[in-house]
Amino acid sequence: MSNIDLSDKSYVVTGGGGGIGRAVCIALGAAGANVVVNDVGASLFGGGFSAEAAEQTVSAVEAAGGKATIDTNSVAESASAEAMIRTALSAFGRIDGVVNNAGILRDAIFHKMTAEDWKSVIDVHLMGSFHVSRAAAQIFRAQGSGAFVHMTSTSGLIGNLGQANYAAAKLGIVALSKSIALDMARYGVRSNCVAPFAWSRMTSSLPTDTPVAQARVERMKRMTPECVAPVVTYLLSDAASDVTGQIFGVRANEIYLFSPPRLERSVHKAEGWSTKAIAEHAMPALKSSFYPLDTSAEMFSWEPL
Repeated sequence: MSNIDLSDKSYVVTGGGGGIGRAVCIALGAAGANVVVNDVGASLFGGGFSAEAAEQTVSAVEAAGGKATIDTNSVAESASAEAMIRTALSAFGRIDGVVNNAGILRDAIFHKMTAEDWKSVIDVHLMGSFHVSRAAAQIFRAQGSGAFVHMTSTSGLIGNLGQANYAAAKLGIVALSKSIALDMARYGVRSNCVAPFAWSRMTSSLPTDTPVAQARVERMKRMTPECVAPVVTYLLSDAASDVTGQIFGVRANEIYLFSPPRLERSVHKAEGWSTKAIAEHAMPALKSSFYPLDTSAEMFSWEPL
């Protein structure tokens, strides 16, 4: 049960029909909020459409104490995103926040990834986050308030095998969020990212072909979407009025703050660098600060608390 009162607030949650999106919608409802449950009902890989999942989430939000309505517009097109925001205004008279959570997967090792694999994931994750955020931005600007929460991933922040499209989209979302935070701070608008660890439809396709992979999946199953929802609810609330431009991670009962790219080290040569001097002096000096080719699973190798 939430101890933050959002009874005068209205939010749009994309991909709200299941997993993390559903958990966020229910948490917002428990705080008294009005929720637009956006979900096209597509499969994990982007095919098929059904309103059943969104309808079930609406019922759960109402059971938790909030009000909710369904929206089945796609995030991948600007006109549909604008219609989604109009749904919130029509149903509840206002919009106070957006959760960009909708997503699909088209995993493939890079040399086997097709242009369609790449574009479809970028269109939903990165372009979708842009379209929905842009549609809400003018309203937030006019009212002098608003909050964005964008779902990123350690696939982009750290790295994972076979997810070049997903990783690129998710790291692009981090840059998008920071830019929104910078551009709209003067209007009282906040923008943050959350990298969730949770067993959901998006993680159910993880491979289990090795003992290490199997152990990772079993670990993921113990991380529920309900652990992520309180952090998102907080970031959407007025309690987070001074929090913007940040990247958080949530894994079971652990909350992380990720650092964005920062200058790590520098070398200087007064007369300038030749290729030979770079090879002999600059690179050896910088190499001790190189990042290894870590994957998310390797970096988060311990059991969640």
